[in-house]
Order: sequence, then structure tokens, then C-alpha cells
Amino acid sequence: MAQITIVDQSNKAVGKRELNPAVFGLESDAGYVHRVYTALASAQRAGTRNTKNRSAVSGGGKKPFKQKGTGRARQGTIRATQMRHGAIAHGPTPSEYTTRVNRKERRKALCIALSDAVREGKLTVVNKLELSEVKTKAFAEVLGALEAPSGLIVLAEANREVELSSRNIPNTKVVLDGQVNLHDLLKSKKVILTEAAVDKLEERLA
Repeated sequence: MAQITIVDQSNKAVGKRELNPAVFGLESDAGYVHRVYTALASAQRAGTRNTKNRSAVSGGGKKPFKQKGTGRARQGTIRATQMRHGAIAHGPTPSEYTTRVNRKERRKALCIALSDAVREGKLTVVNKLELSEVKTKAFAEVLGALEAPSGLIVLAEANREVELSSRNIPNTKVVLDGQVNLHDLLKSKKVILTEAAVDKLEERLA
């Protein structure tokens, strides 16, 4: 069972905690995480790109000029692909990129990412995160003390001061425990969880 040191906002140790191995103690599986991640990323694609083929371009019902005697190549419609303002040949059409990934697979990939964060030492658990006012400088000082210039901060409940104070800090995102996703975990160099957020994650994912 993984054990982690709990710190306060000034990065001083205030205790230790046993982490649930079902959430924070899974073996690394890069292939599994990659498969789930690519499926989730593909689902974000709109797939609405489109062009007009000959049946969709308006006009062109009349033969533009007679078949013979003009010296030009014969043409049947002004909306053919070789004509100006004509149709597009072999253009893109709307596509569906979604790959089905069930809930258990998404949950397991999330737990593997959290477990990797613990092993790599990029996960920090703080007893609480509180600010007396909305102030970017104050929040930046907290991150500096936690040796995290940027990263993913996970709270158990909404905190207006923390959320608003973090908005102007590059590459920093504050979310609630139910909003944690695989993309944010993988791209963040540091993951900071409050102790209450750890409780909720273990209850929801275990």
C-alpha cells in the first residue's frame, strides 16, 4: 500500500496517509492508457468538415455551349470539377471519429495515471488550500512553496478565492474531484490534491 506525506500550504509535513492501492497503487500500463487517451481525444473531433460535390453545387442545369464547332473541349455543365466555381472532386465529407470506451476502462486509465503520478513523485497532497482573498500573487506564493510553478490542482469543493486566483497563472488548472480527466493528468507536471479530494477520489474510483 502506497504511503504519502501530507503537507500544508507552506510545504511543511503535517502527517502521513495510506493511499488506496485500487486507485493509487496500480501497475503502470502505457499501452492501456494510450488506447483510452486516443479514444477520448478522437471523440473531441467534430468531424463536420465538408465540401460540395457535383450534386450539391447549385446551377449547371444547362449545357454551357454546343457540343461541336467552338474549338473548345466539350462540356456538359459549368459545375463540373474542372470549371471555375465548380464542384470539388474527392473532397472531405463529415466523419464520425468516436471510438467506444466504456466507463470501467476510463476509470482504470485514470487510476493508472494517478498511480504513475505517485511513483514519479509529481503528486502532492495538502491538508487544505485556502486564501483570504482573490489574489494571483498569493496563490503563486503557495505554488512556489509547494515547488509547483504550475500544475493541476484538485479540490473537494468549490473555493472561489483559489479558483479565481489561479486563472492568470500559465499552465495551471483548478478542478473539482469529479472533473479530473486523463488529459489533464498526463499533461500536468505537478498534481496537487487536497486531502478531502483524495477521500472523494478513493470513494468514487475504488
